[in-house]
Amino acid sequence: MCGIAVVVSGIRIILSSLDPNFVSPIPLLEQQTLFSVEDIKEVLRRRGPDSLGCKKVLLRSGVSSLPGGEQDVVAFVEDEAPSEGKDSHMDGGAAKEFIRELQFIGATLQLRGINPIIQPLVDISGNILVYNGEIFGGIQMSSDNNDTEVLMQHLGLCCPHVSSPHNKAHTSGDRQSTVPELLSRIKGPWALIYWQSSSRILWFGRDAFGRRSLLVHWPTKEDPRFLLSSVSPHASVNESSEFANGDGITKIDFWEELPCGVYSLSIGALGTDDYLIGEVLKHDWTDPKLKELITWERTSVQPKSEDLCASHQKVYSRKEDSPLTPSILMESKLASTDCLLTSLPHRVMIVLQESLMRRTALNTIYQATSVDYTNKCNTPVAVLFSGGLDSMILAALLDKCMDAKYEIDLLNVSFDGPFAPDRISARAGLKELQKIAPSRRWKLVEIDADLLKLTSETKHVMSLINPARTYMDLNIGIALWLAAGGDGCLQDEGNDGTCGSVKYKSAARILLVGAGADEQCAGYGRHRTKYRNGSWLGLNDEMKLDMQRIWKRNLGRDDRCIADNNKEARFPFLDEDVIRILLDIPLWEIADLNQPIGIGDKKILREVAHLLGLSEAASLPKRAIQFGSRIARESNRKNFGSNRAANQASAGSVTVNRNNS
Repeated sequence: MCGIAVVVSGIRIILSSLDPNFVSPIPLLEQQTLFSVEDIKEVLRRRGPDSLGCKKVLLRSGVSSLPGGEQDVVAFVEDEAPSEGKDSHMDGGAAKEFIRELQFIGATLQLRGINPIIQPLVDISGNILVYNGEIFGGIQMSSDNNDTEVLMQHLGLCCPHVSSPHNKAHTSGDRQSTVPELLSRIKGPWALIYWQSSSRILWFGRDAFGRRSLLVHWPTKEDPRFLLSSVSPHASVNESSEFANGDGITKIDFWEELPCGVYSLSIGALGTDDYLIGEVLKHDWTDPKLKELITWERTSVQPKSEDLCASHQKVYSRKEDSPLTPSILMESKLASTDCLLTSLPHRVMIVLQESLMRRTALNTIYQATSVDYTNKCNTPVAVLFSGGLDSMILAALLDKCMDAKYEIDLLNVSFDGPFAPDRISARAGLKELQKIAPSRRWKLVEIDADLLKLTSETKHVMSLINPARTYMDLNIGIALWLAAGGDGCLQDEGNDGTCGSVKYKSAARILLVGAGADEQCAGYGRHRTKYRNGSWLGLNDEMKLDMQRIWKRNLGRDDRCIADNNKEARFPFLDEDVIRILLDIPLWEIADLNQPIGIGDKKILREVAHLLGLSEAASLPKRAIQFGSRIARESNRKNFGSNRAANQASAGSVTVNRNNS
């Protein structure tokens, strides 16, 4: 996980293709800003502890070499001068000059590559890259490669060309790829900012599902800079809108979640007042298979009566199927003619297994002197663990992916000690995992918290969830942040049979999270409501809506809260191949909401759990982390006096007043 940012000053931004009503302020010689570059560095460093770097691109006017000798823009790359805690344009000693520059900042949590990486990367052509992501396919990677280095090499070969936002991709000859074409091929989560020096274009964006955070600030009178950052500095939180109950007064948020996609900022001619003009365009994805996933169109939605009858009589019923051993799991990939081993749950099993293998392969990495990761950490991967269906499947499949010498941390947070539903199911889940994988050392890390004592932590998480601002977002954010921190206790059974508590902090840098399972497999209560009101078509529409807004409602927030603990969140259920196979399966095989809760919802995953020998977990109902950990109950008592009062106030949509919390 890395933290990336760019600060663009002295450029008037044109957004007519995205927002015709946007009016960019004219840059001024002396401009007031709400926070400094140092503030951005401070929050990014928490995401990337291994290195922190900064590069500047200074833009100067010059005479073009083209016939006519018109004004042109010349770019110079330089290392940032030693910082004294204020921005360069605020220095008062030197002669005042109109500042036109781009400042790139990169903080790195290195999980791949045999050479130490310090972002931003700069190549011999003056191109600059800050990258937060993993390449799991689409671009060739070896086990000792670093994603950022490999991507930088490929970006350097891209043609300096900006097509129109709705152009058709060309496929003739050996033409160089464009930047959007290259990024469309990447499989895996990413957010990036890339300066293409020859064309004076700033490329930026995030993957098609928004699995990595990237926030944007469009210029305003209060802060005329154009900003991109993985996370918001603390100083900008109070500048976000406050929706006090009933007063109807709102302000525009300082930060927004950047919608998924590839964008370009083309820096062109000088304006009349010595400022530069930059036009922002959004570009289409060019990969046809990726476009299919984004549109999220399912072929088989509404069953006939014979389809439902056939579904109930499948040979992979839970009574007849036996749990998969690792050998059967691998052999099933070769047994394409075997009816049992090519049944739908087995196919989902295989693609989930492959997704986890991509996300947990222990690549050869350079060991930063600050973190002796290989020698001291025998637990490289952890699971965000409630003991529920999704986390149990991830844990059981992780066991099949990793060598038995490694331990696996199961991170569980509770705001009601041993009585929270998630703590109860986590302890039961641990016992079930120990039965199916007795040779593995499973470590259930019990993280207990008291919401009333988390005053400073709550304010910190408010900054992380920004621009999200509801109590529901805050509750989820706090629970995720504490769980990802991994600072808790292990229950240790002594030789005399007594059980004691031992303090423990997880050192795992990779955290597996079950996001995407409910959206794709009808796990939410509202899915059942939509099914009752609109049958199969209504259910499919609601699931499609969930998948197309998951970047805004969930993933950016979750990424920021987890990464703040020097951990990288990885989402196996949101692997491109997993999404594809779940879309290929008829909806009535994914879920059957005529059946009771704990049976019909997420039916396909419950069948997968049975194949893994997780019969108890296979019947557990869905519980969101804010309810399973009981932080929602404690938050309602703290902020509203009781659950009843909170429900009357519709606490799930009430905005947090950041100044009073």
